[in-house]
This record gives sequence, structure tokens and C-alpha cells, in this order.
Amino acid sequence: MKRLIIVILLVALAAIAGVVVRSSSSKNGTVSEIRELVSHQATDDVREEVRQTYELAPGARVELGGINGSVTIETSDTKTAEVYIERTASSQEALERRKIDIQADASRLRIVAETTDHNFFAKLFGSKASERVTLKLPRQISLFAKGVNGAFLVEDLDGSIDIGGINGKVKVANASGTATLKGINGSIDLGMNRIEGEGVTFSGINGNIDLQLAADVNADFDAKGMNGRVIADMPDVSLEKGKHSYSARIGTGGSGITAKGINGNIRLSRGPATPASPGEASDKN
Repeated sequence: MKRLIIVILLVALAAIAGVVVRSSSSKNGTVSEIRELVSHQATDDVREEVRQTYELAPGARVELGGINGSVTIETSDTKTAEVYIERTASSQEALERRKIDIQADASRLRIVAETTDHNFFAKLFGSKASERVTLKLPRQISLFAKGVNGAFLVEDLDGSIDIGGINGKVKVANASGTATLKGINGSIDLGMNRIEGEGVTFSGINGNIDLQLAADVNADFDAKGMNGRVIADMPDVSLEKGKHSYSARIGTGGSGITAKGINGNIRLSRGPATPASPGEASDKN
């Protein structure tokens, strides 16, 4: 039924385009654009690569937004940020309707994608360009992402994370500090080596959550508005269940872990203890 409606609309548009051709030669650009949109095939025939390198200071803020595709972040003990973006579209016109804006200095790396051509017919029938973003970053950063239409995968981070508006799976191997995840339409796999400040917050999640805490992390857990279960797969947890709510003390208690508006299950588990820094190790000897 949907295909039939689309075909009827396209035939009507083609008829309108024919009338426009006969009535005015000044509309040739619009007619050509309509014909291109109607006849193009939804294949990624055009490809473009973006490669950039920047130097970041420890604790720099990395921001991503408006990405129509997956994001993969690899980390290591380095000061160099390597940016690789693969852009694809069915035509050069479709590719040019999207813009990638990259801004960087020592304290900040910002990558935002947006559609610059808001033509009605292009928006309604035109194919959209997509981006596949791969970043190789220093481990000591804070990460902010909003509006990603694809999987979001991150390796170890020594810093806070703030992730929202993701339409896909989110996986963060390990983070330290605070973590905020909201408006996620997909499962979440989050590891926390250390929890500080405002703790860990989940809100508006449509998927299962797997939260793995380092063996020496203590916290208080509170979940409300649950459409699912909380499973404590660890020995040192006292879990209490209410009506669509759960609370728990993890270890000796401490930093807060809160969850609200979760449409899925939450699993709490333990990982290995947080590795001691060189300074901490020497103090113990």
C-alpha cells in the first residue's frame, strides 16, 4: 500500500513537472531537480573521505552531533586526535546537501554534520548522505554526543561522557567520572572504572542496559518508571523492588546511579578492579 501511494505521488509530481515545462522555461532548474529525485537509484555511488589530525591537551572536550551513521572511537595514551570520516550518497547532489563542520584547538574537537539544502522536494524524495565516523583519540578526554543515527562504540575513556539522541546501540568499554545517557533507542553496554560527581544517569532508554562496575566501585542505585527488571549479577548488592521501581546498595554505597523511563531490563555486574596509577602504586610500596 505504501509503495502504491508513493508511485501515485511520483506520477502526480511528474505530471506537474510537465505542466511547468510547458508554461514557463524559467522553471527548468526545478523540473530537472524533480526528475533527478524521481529517477535516482538508492545506491551509494558517490564516496568522499575526510582525514584530519589534531593535537589535544589532556581533558579536552570532544563533541559530535547530527551524524547520520555509525561512530567508532578508539583510544590510547596519545595527544593526537585522528579524524576519519567516510561520506557516501547516491549522487554528488545528495552529498553536497550535507555539510561536515570540524572545529578544533588544544582544548576542544567539534564535529557536526547538517543538511544545508532544505529544498522541499529534496527533503521529501531525495536520498540522504550518510557518514561513518572513526576517531582515534587520547584516552584522557570528556565526550559529548547528541543526535547520532547509528551505533555508537567507544573504547576506554579517562573522563566523563554525555550521550543523547542516539538511534542505535551504545557501547562504552570503560569510563571514569560522570556518565549521562538519555534518549537512546537501542541497547546500552557501559563499563565504569570510577564514578564521581553527579554519578551515572540513564533516562528515556528504549533497550536493555548492561552496567558493569569495577570491583572496587561502591554506589547507591535507584530506578523509577521501569518497564522491565533489574538483575543484580554480583554478590555485594542488596536489591529492593517496588512498583515499577528498584533500589540497591552496591558494596558500601556511595555515588549515585539513577535510572528513569527505562523500557527494558537493567543488569548490574562486576568487572576487574580499577588499575592503580603509577603514583598510587608507589605510595603503597
